[in-house]
Amino acid sequence: MKIRTKYLLFVCIVHVTALLLSYFIFGRQKLLFLVAEVFIIVSVLIAWQLYNQMMRPLQLLVEGAKAIRDRDFTVKLVEIGMEEMDQLIMVYNQMIEELRKERTQQQQQHFFLEKLILNSPVGIVILDHDKRIQLVNPAAKSMLHTVSVQGWLLRDIDHPIFNEIRNMLQKKEQSYILQGAESYKIQVSAFIDQGFPRHFILIQEITAELLQAEKMAYGKVIRMMAHEVNNTIGPVNSILQSAYHMQPGTEKTGNLANALQVAIDRNNNLNKFMRNLADVVRLPDPHKKLIDVHELIDHVTVLMAETAKDKGISFHFDYTALPLQIFADQLQMEQVIINIVKNAIEAITDQDGGKITFETSLSPKKVVIRDNGKGIDAAVAADLFSPFFSTKSDGQGIGLTLIKDVMVKHGFQFNLAADGKGETAFTILV
Repeated sequence: MKIRTKYLLFVCIVHVTALLLSYFIFGRQKLLFLVAEVFIIVSVLIAWQLYNQMMRPLQLLVEGAKAIRDRDFTVKLVEIGMEEMDQLIMVYNQMIEELRKERTQQQQQHFFLEKLILNSPVGIVILDHDKRIQLVNPAAKSMLHTVSVQGWLLRDIDHPIFNEIRNMLQKKEQSYILQGAESYKIQVSAFIDQGFPRHFILIQEITAELLQAEKMAYGKVIRMMAHEVNNTIGPVNSILQSAYHMQPGTEKTGNLANALQVAIDRNNNLNKFMRNLADVVRLPDPHKKLIDVHELIDHVTVLMAETAKDKGISFHFDYTALPLQIFADQLQMEQVIINIVKNAIEAITDQDGGKITFETSLSPKKVVIRDNGKGIDAAVAADLFSPFFSTKSDGQGIGLTLIKDVMVKHGFQFNLAADGKGETAFTILV
């Protein structure tokens, strides 16, 4: 039963009882009975006035409590002229004003934080208490190259970055560099939300920074080596050529002539090797123009057709119906595709049944070059794009380094991995 009902019931019972008692006591004395009735009426009026004075402030406070419950901090109470109640109303209004200011400040901070997260060039992933993906900002989505994972449990996502995040959380590591075709710096931090720890992950692509640092590290050495080797090769080749042509007879035969020819060829190969090294260091900025990727691939396949034919390798094409046009440096992109196809041909060891497939897509703009060669060993996958690293006995480790440099300068995303179908796929998002 409400206080208001109790009060009214109490007043009614008291005054009805007083009325009955006055009747029985002063029933024969009309004057005293009338005086008693007047007192009862005055008492009722006073009780009603007290009721209004007490219940109105209480009603105001109830309305204020409802406003707080509904998170409406704009409702304020009006003073009623009673000192005690006016003080209570003043305290309530001050509390509401502070709550309103705090809520406004929190909304502004939340809005700023939301904009900061959405527009940050650093990938941000926020987990809830159960390690479920609560938020993935656009930068992180771009780095992940995958469909939306928001709402997924971390353990259910099979992706190199998320796999490493799980390992970091288990080992309680705070920072890790994930290297490969694209390199990332992953940082894990935590904050307390409602008494429970929650994690957020910062993912920063550092491919360009690492590439620049690598080039600075080996560029000076390569330039010095190229200078010294070229200064030596020229005079040595001149002497060898002179000695070769001084051999008697029109046909240059014999052990000495063969040895001189081998030395000349080796010198030329060494000169070519040093030029390739120097090209990696001084790769110019791309001169971009609109090019047709299909025409570019067709040109490269014509160039590599004989080499592929000698190993029994066939080319297959899965082009989009419409041309795939991109802004890129034609010469650099041509060299990239040549290197990819050359590696694919060398990876196919079977003389029959070798296949290289070229796929294109418009949404998203993508080029995929697949081969059914021997695949990629997981133990060396992370080092494939490292300078001078090669799995071939006679490899120089330049081809993939050049590809990586060209892709980074163009701002294209790329990946080299097994596609789960027994094939190796080099994917370029253009």
